[in-house]
Amino acid sequence: MPDYAIFIENIKKKTGIDLSLYKEAQMRRRLTSLYEKKGFRNFKEYYDAIHKDSAMLEEFLDRMTINVSEFYRNAQRWNVLEKKIFPKLLAGNKKLKIWSAACSTGEEPYSLAMVLSSHVPLREISILATDLDMGVIERAKVGLYPERALKEVPASVVQKFFVNEGHYYQVKDEVKRTVTFKQQNLLEDRYDTGFDLIVCRNVMIYFTEEAKDQIYMNFSKSLKKGGILFVGSTEQIFNPAKYGFESEDTFFYRKI
Repeated sequence: MPDYAIFIENIKKKTGIDLSLYKEAQMRRRLTSLYEKKGFRNFKEYYDAIHKDSAMLEEFLDRMTINVSEFYRNAQRWNVLEKKIFPKLLAGNKKLKIWSAACSTGEEPYSLAMVLSSHVPLREISILATDLDMGVIERAKVGLYPERALKEVPASVVQKFFVNEGHYYQVKDEVKRTVTFKQQNLLEDRYDTGFDLIVCRNVMIYFTEEAKDQIYMNFSKSLKKGGILFVGSTEQIFNPAKYGFESEDTFFYRKI
């Protein structure tokens, strides 16, 4: 058995994470670059080190997850969310149940709270945000971001919801209080149900077709009838009916 296949098997036993559900070429390239930087010659040497050293295991988990994020990413879609999607959802229910899945360092759930606050007071907003990586969750809870992460955010929103600290911006406490962060593996753990809105953007591109199928099916079961799934700009679902969805707008799908 090739050493990468053995590595995958060992990692699954140790962490419960199944790397075979990620696209092999991308994952293999990322991990090879990581172990070479550390001075290892192959996956066996690298696994032996991870097995013995908890700090190296943490670093491996951090690198394995994909943490590229910014506020209001693809700003036009957030405008659709604010002007079209939220008003429709709020017409049926004033207390929305929202989940930001694979939330990375927190830009997405905080963006959701800011956008929703144009319809509902912040104190009435509650958002669940989950990610596989505890490292990014801890950073998300701090809520401190470099200037570049805010490049799509309107100036009025920056002024209202952030405190400028040099080249960094701190999310205000009243926004932070709207979000509850939790660790979750989308491929292994149980999903909660009854959501009005699930946002999962720019992470599905890293999964195999089989894994995507499983996740979309689970999202569909987690949404209320009429609930919305909001996906990333490279993640159009070409057969939404397969999962019980219909297209509501570009990159927004309504559960039938």
